[in-house]
Amino acid sequence: MNYSLNEQMDVLKKGTVEIIPEEELVRKIEKSIKQNKPLNIKLGCDPSVPDLHIGHSVVLNKLREFQDLGHTAILIVGDFTGMIGDPSGKKKTRPQLTFEETKENGKSYFEQASVILDRDKTKIVYNSEWLSKLDLHALLGILGKFTVQRILERDDFTNRLKEHQEISMHELLYPIMQGYDSYAIDADVELGGTDQKFNNLVGRDMQKRFGKDPQVVMLMPLLEGTDGNEKMSKSLNNYIGISEDPKDIFGKTMSIPDILIYKYFTLATRLSPSELADVKKTLENPDTNPRDIKRRLGFEIVKLYYDEKTANEAISGFDKIFIKKEIPDEIPEYTLDEKNIKLTAFIVKTGMAESNAAARRLIEQGGVSMDGEKIEDVNYIVAGDSGFVLKVGKRKFLKVKIY
Repeated sequence: MNYSLNEQMDVLKKGTVEIIPEEELVRKIEKSIKQNKPLNIKLGCDPSVPDLHIGHSVVLNKLREFQDLGHTAILIVGDFTGMIGDPSGKKKTRPQLTFEETKENGKSYFEQASVILDRDKTKIVYNSEWLSKLDLHALLGILGKFTVQRILERDDFTNRLKEHQEISMHELLYPIMQGYDSYAIDADVELGGTDQKFNNLVGRDMQKRFGKDPQVVMLMPLLEGTDGNEKMSKSLNNYIGISEDPKDIFGKTMSIPDILIYKYFTLATRLSPSELADVKKTLENPDTNPRDIKRRLGFEIVKLYYDEKTANEAISGFDKIFIKKEIPDEIPEYTLDEKNIKLTAFIVKTGMAESNAAARRLIEQGGVSMDGEKIEDVNYIVAGDSGFVLKVGKRKFLKVKIY
């Protein structure tokens, strides 16, 4: 191993909420260095979510850090457990996926995750490889090592019981099956969000009960979305997709509340601890304009998923629209939920003109632009492929998001 214990711990503790237990991680890394043998780092992926956003990237970035330190990244696609559905944070039973759906989603997950991970150094496995082979005798042996009380300790189940919400029998098996994954691959460390604490600790228990060295659990925080309130989620439309157009990634990043700037730097970029310290110092300077530091944040995120050239182009595009054209920082937003709408109809629909005739006149007079480009065709169709800033007249602006 090319990195000392202190060097590794400095990197791995960055942005981490909890390491259970930290002293065991230290012991494992010391042994790894002494024996020149990499640790097995486990991350389970949820195949019910085929499209990744930067909220998912938090644990993926940590897995990449382990890779860069010389350890083995093992990405487990839960194609078998996906047919059960993770009950974490759920108030009711999740719809069960078919085996084919979990396989297809797992492929999509890996393709997107490979933007962050070192593809050639990532071991990808499907837990159907071992779980599908368990017969009833083997399953009873596993279940016999856990109690109902232990499984019902998880808050999700406790709350549902209190609210008289049903808990299906197959849901009780989910943490046990996920825990068995850790036993099957000899995981040294398992990564997860704070909402995965119970599942990850069951994996640690599983290894203990089968006489193996238990894994260390490393928990990462959940990242709030662009609204600054709720956990990033596609269903809440507060997400930044890692496969989105660079200008949309940059624009959405610029829209996050100032209070989240440092958290995004810590969790959504790959800056070193010393670089993060510089960012923090800059943010604490009262003369710093938050918009300037957010431009750096947007640059780092776009560069992570594309490249430096594309990131610079995203900055230039943003500056062209929002700075050189003197568009105000605070403008109303509108979510477009239909495609191929006529621009004149859209202008009327959003209240930026009182009639189609008025909208046509504004276009004919050169008073309508999208992302700084003047629209001269009165029959122009808004395709609805990506977000844009609409300007009507001299002072009316609208930030249009695509649903």
